[in-house]
Amino acid sequence: MRARRVTTDQARDDKAKRKRRRALILKQIYQWHWISSGICLVGMILFAFTGITLNHAGSIEARPAVRMQTGQLPRDLLAELQQAPASSKQPVPLRIRRWLSGEMRVDVTGREAEWSAQELYIALPRPGGDAWMSIDRSNGAISFEVTDRGWIAYLNDLHKGRHTGSAWGWFLDLFSLAAIVFSLTGLLLLQLHSRSRPATWPIVGLGLMIPLFLLVFLVHF
Repeated sequence: MRARRVTTDQARDDKAKRKRRRALILKQIYQWHWISSGICLVGMILFAFTGITLNHAGSIEARPAVRMQTGQLPRDLLAELQQAPASSKQPVPLRIRRWLSGEMRVDVTGREAEWSAQELYIALPRPGGDAWMSIDRSNGAISFEVTDRGWIAYLNDLHKGRHTGSAWGWFLDLFSLAAIVFSLTGLLLLQLHSRSRPATWPIVGLGLMIPLFLLVFLVHF
């Protein structure tokens, strides 16, 4: 009788340990899930919205606004410009970069310039538009043009990581990792609650089968 009671008590303790372990795991999953959802919230709304705008890019009319600015390089900087090789690809000289930043409010740091006998050309692509600058090597005349295609084009380029720089690229990588954590912890929560929710796996399966059906039968390669 005593041995049976010990066995019963041991079974009760084992069951209690399993419950505590399950509760601890569930608590950790919930914590990772809500933290990753908070990190992803704004990014997921942005990427969902721009997914729609990109999918209907042909139907969304864009009216580019073009702005032209001119300037004149000082004589001392023009002399420095004329001394550079006639055909090469190299950054804009430091003194000229500083002058352009201060006088024309144009930052060309880190931009590779195209040098020819006639001009110095700098491509300045940006999200939602484009820009370029040319400096005539004979007289120092500066032409700077900016094209703005609107905020939808801007958001679309953020979605694609087009001309957004390394900082935004790092953000996209971290956002993607957080989205993966959010999705996987959500899957684990679905698994833990699936016994009380019979429709769980049919709905998950439907989420897999719909895009698979479209790819196999309706998407033409």
